Amino acid sequence: MVGPVYKACKQCSFISEEDTCPRCGGQTSREWQGYLVVIDYEKSDIAKQMGISSNGKYALRVR
Repeated sequence: MVGPVYKACKQCSFISEEDTCPRCGGQTSREWQGYLVVIDYEKSDIAKQMGISSNGKYALRVR
């Protein structure tokens, strides 16, 4: 049994199962590394450094 294939957006790094990013409409890629779960982006220093403006799962590196 195979699980879902997660892809990361090349523009905003948001992780989803879609071919097009549901957040920004950018192209997604299967080639990504590491991930960050943002629960409260307003208080997260890492989210600020990455330019993240909403909660969710984000890839640390996308190719």
